Amino acid sequence: MPDDVKTLAPGGAERETRLADALSERYLAYALSTITARSLPDVRDGLKPVHRRLLWAMRQLRLDPEAGFKKCARIVGDVMGKYHPHGDAAIYEAMVRLAQDFAARYPLVEGQGNFGNIDGDNPAAMRYTEARLTEVAQALLEGIEEDAVDFRATYDGEEREPIVLPAAFPHLLANGAAGIAVGMATSIPPHNAGELCAAALELVRNPNAGTDRLLRHIKGPDFPTGGILVESAEAMREAYETGRGGFRVRAKWEVEKGKAGSWVIIVTEIPYQVQKARLIEQIAQLLEEKKLPLLADLRDESTEQVRIVLEPKSRNVEPAVLMETLFRATALESRFSLNMNVLDADRTPRVMSLKEVLRAWLDHRHEVLQRRTNHRLGAIARRLEILDGYLIAYLNLDEVIRIIREEDEPKPRLMERFGLTDTQAEAILNMRLRALRRLEEMEIRKEHKKLSAEQKKLQALMKSEAARWEAIAEEIESMRARFGGGALGARRTATGAVLPEVVVDEAAFVEREPITVILSEKGWIRAQKGHVSLDGELRFKEGDSLFIALHAETTDRLVLFATNGKAFTLKADSIPRGRGDGQPVRLMLDLTNEDAVVALFVHREGLRYLVAASDGKGFLVKAEDLLAEKRTGKQVLNVDPPAEAAVCAPAEGDSIAVIGENRKLLIFPLDQVPEMTRGRGVQLQSYRDGGLADAKVFTRKEGLSWMLGERTRTETDLRAWVGNRAGAGKAPPNGFPRSNRFE
Repeated sequence: MPDDVKTLAPGGAERETRLADALSERYLAYALSTITARSLPDVRDGLKPVHRRLLWAMRQLRLDPEAGFKKCARIVGDVMGKYHPHGDAAIYEAMVRLAQDFAARYPLVEGQGNFGNIDGDNPAAMRYTEARLTEVAQALLEGIEEDAVDFRATYDGEEREPIVLPAAFPHLLANGAAGIAVGMATSIPPHNAGELCAAALELVRNPNAGTDRLLRHIKGPDFPTGGILVESAEAMREAYETGRGGFRVRAKWEVEKGKAGSWVIIVTEIPYQVQKARLIEQIAQLLEEKKLPLLADLRDESTEQVRIVLEPKSRNVEPAVLMETLFRATALESRFSLNMNVLDADRTPRVMSLKEVLRAWLDHRHEVLQRRTNHRLGAIARRLEILDGYLIAYLNLDEVIRIIREEDEPKPRLMERFGLTDTQAEAILNMRLRALRRLEEMEIRKEHKKLSAEQKKLQALMKSEAARWEAIAEEIESMRARFGGGALGARRTATGAVLPEVVVDEAAFVEREPITVILSEKGWIRAQKGHVSLDGELRFKEGDSLFIALHAETTDRLVLFATNGKAFTLKADSIPRGRGDGQPVRLMLDLTNEDAVVALFVHREGLRYLVAASDGKGFLVKAEDLLAEKRTGKQVLNVDPPAEAAVCAPAEGDSIAVIGENRKLLIFPLDQVPEMTRGRGVQLQSYRDGGLADAKVFTRKEGLSWMLGERTRTETDLRAWVGNRAGAGKAPPNGFPRSNRFE
């Protein structure tokens, strides 16, 4: 691909541009467009462009709360054709979310028809549903026709659309927002409008108020689906202070008593944005997988109200313990992140704190108040000018009538005779005859007096910033009374909840099942359900045979020790089960074809193990130091070729018996071997030829045992073989196995 490309400059001219520069320039333009014109909300009205265009289009269609409904297809068509040149499905989806009372804390659209439900079912097609604006949306649009905000041309230049709405309602925090742009995202939970108004009033009266004072009014998010907020006060303060954090919310539940001491748990509220049907499926799947051993069954008895019934496996189970297991394993507890990344008044994306967001909204309301006041003052001035002209006409009515009847050009003559403006003269000429009665003059004087008083009041308002903030405070107080009370304004998410001291054994999350782990000589591993008899016939591939078989449970961790001196950890429930041959260990762990398994055992806390190499060096290691969750394992015993790890045996006893390939047996006290976490260790036995064959830790008083065929032989008189570590040893007792192994 060439390094340079020719691009058309404005006017059709060509210019040479490096391909990398052309791509980066276009990608940057796309990224900025995504950030500022699609995904991030404006801090002033809390809306993305698609939502703002929807409300404006519905306003143009006169879909006020008192008006009738119109088909959503009509609304979507207007939005797409005039303001938002994107797909109709995306526009309709945005509109549906504004109408869902379980998605929006304060819906902006009142829907008629099927707009979906909390189970996650899709809404009906737009040709079937109808909609109109709500009171909250009307508050966002209030004053928009009074020059409260700037307008711009639409994408085709045929219409005008608002850049931002006046937003008398604190929408950004009240309804929250979520969006993903290129390189940045936003996530803001819903809040209670009454609490937001109270915090805004606090900021109006005390501009230096910090986060702590604001949080006296705002108790945290208020989700439309309710639930219980269980985040600590310190974490919430940190989140609101920095604009980043998160909030944990749990389902609301209660115990319903039954007969004979039985009981069930009723879940009445679920976390925000959790689909109920998917939640039921998740719990049912975990129940089927036996990962919820305290739960017997669940039922969904929901109607318009959520009602999920959870039956315990035993009436002796504590309800709090059962719910704690569900909170940890399912979406009955979820975390809603906070990332207040929004566009500020200059259309610049940045992360704001709670105070900055409220301050930006208040500053916007201050600007809207000034613009609306100036607009009203202009309208009053124009009307007073006309009324002054009317009064002049009434005082000189006969002369005015004469001029109109006799003059060919009455307008300039009136302006010259009475000193009228062009507007006043035009108004007099357009006056109807019925307006010449005496009663109309009185009405004009009354209107003139009223408008003059209003003008004086508004002029005083514009001269005093304190008066303007007092007026804003009155507006916010009115908004709090309007939306902060009643069923709509009542808080839905419980706050201040302290997490109960519920102690749950981690094992309660997973069903403990007995299994038998089988490892073949060629390194194939599998598990069978239950503790099968090891004396029974076990089948292997041709040429393969049993190496190790042990009883375990699905919750156990297994330790595998290899000839390369590494220890690996296997979770018992990760071992393939069934009647097949299993799976090669090398596919599960980082082992080469040259590495062989030395030992496989169930990890038990507090035990020690003797690890030794074929050159006779070794040491003691704690069981905890053999654990390695990584697939690559942990290097425990350092070995140098041609030596390799040969022994990993439990160290329970007071003595060690070591036998070499030269059939020399040596016994010495266990305390002569150091305990280490890794390394080469010390010399256990010296050899002139060969190396270490086997080693065993035992209790001297009980004697040394070894397998002789299918029988176990025990030797108690061991004086002939007792010595010090690193000795050569002597020939073993008669009858010791020719394999030079104790087992």
